[in-house]
Amino acid sequence: MGVKGAALATIAGQIISCIVTFLYFTKPKKLKLSKNTLKLNKNICKKICLLGISSFITQISIVIVIAVANNMIVKYGSLSKFGADIPLSVVGIVMKVFGIVIALVIGTSIGGQPIIGYNFGAGKIDRVKKTFKLILISNTIIVIITFILFEFFPQYIINIFGSESSLYNEYAIMTFKIYLSGIIFTCFTKSCSIYLQSMGKSIKSMILSLARDIAIFIPSLLVLAKFYGVVGMLWAALIADILSFILALIILKFDNKKENMNEEINNTKVLDEINLIPNNYVITISREYGSGGRYIGELLAKELNIKFYDKEIIRLALEESGLSEKYIKDNEQIKNSFNIYYNNDDNIFLVESEIIKKISKEPCVIIGRCADYILKDNKNVYSIFLYSDLENKIKRCTKYYGMQAKEASKEIKNIDKRRSKHYEYYTNRKWKDFTNYDLTINVDKLGVGGTVKAIKNIIENK
Repeated sequence: MGVKGAALATIAGQIISCIVTFLYFTKPKKLKLSKNTLKLNKNICKKICLLGISSFITQISIVIVIAVANNMIVKYGSLSKFGADIPLSVVGIVMKVFGIVIALVIGTSIGGQPIIGYNFGAGKIDRVKKTFKLILISNTIIVIITFILFEFFPQYIINIFGSESSLYNEYAIMTFKIYLSGIIFTCFTKSCSIYLQSMGKSIKSMILSLARDIAIFIPSLLVLAKFYGVVGMLWAALIADILSFILALIILKFDNKKENMNEEINNTKVLDEINLIPNNYVITISREYGSGGRYIGELLAKELNIKFYDKEIIRLALEESGLSEKYIKDNEQIKNSFNIYYNNDDNIFLVESEIIKKISKEPCVIIGRCADYILKDNKNVYSIFLYSDLENKIKRCTKYYGMQAKEASKEIKNIDKRRSKHYEYYTNRKWKDFTNYDLTINVDKLGVGGTVKAIKNIIENK
């Protein structure tokens, strides 16, 4: 069917992708589309436009660049030994190959958008930086491989699109080596633009998008084409790549400095609020399953006449996150070892971290949830780890939880293993490394009541 078949295939692909997208939105139970949801909201539309303008500029600038480049080739190509047809064909191929690499880089960067956006909103700047670093590493690997192909093996790529004359190959090789020589810089700039867009910094993102293609590349192309023809115009891409890369570094440097200052100010305010309250001690209790840690924490809170938080945190997290109560209960202190990327487990942890910081503004006892790590910079926090030998833990489980001894042993090992993985994933520290805690107690030595008295004496006689 020739060109007609290609056109029909393109249309069919668009229709199928539209149907698949629509079906996707019918699956989520919490997301229901109705006539009301399709009504335009002025404020929402404004936010979408501001955040999407950078991507729009990126796409439309490619069209403008191709249009300008083609016009320059037609105008000055006839004055060179290559003519106009060869440069037009070659530049078209190079732009397609360039587009594939950019699509990979943009895809990787967009994949990190929800992670960066959520953590930025939650004030977790360290996680934002870590995610951006991983994105840059991934994109750098992609770009280095493609750079090697473009600079050392361009003929192999050219041959994919057909075998042509030696004059054609000469210009094609030259175009790949010159025009795409700065692709490393280009991809870094694109990644930075999407990174800024993820944090809602649409103006800075838009500046980067405009800088490379519109503000630098097109003027350079026009000047170089006029004085050096279809060969000289190829260097416009490298000039634009280097200058936009420098601009991206400058924007990132000042943006990073500003975010670090904001984070330091916010942390100082929180600590000041906590430390100004007299006798505002917070006790965090990490415990092995079956050691009686939760019950000890509850008794201790009653003895000290302060608040006790365990399952109450689930209720607060439920209100903040919008996730179901069952999901939070099943996943809040469990990290799936096969799921190393951002998901609702991270969502739960971030929400609970903010809740723990809020409730620690007054005296309380907090059970588990990495509270000792979350509050590690607070002065009036006592971190405690409670443990017991396996035999006594099994006895408690059979007595209080109605388990069989064999079942209890398996459950103890399983839950402690999951707690350890969860703690290590979010803190980069060992759960049973006693140097992480102010106090560790073997409950078997003192008993439940004795452990409560011991902790109370330490707190009151500080």
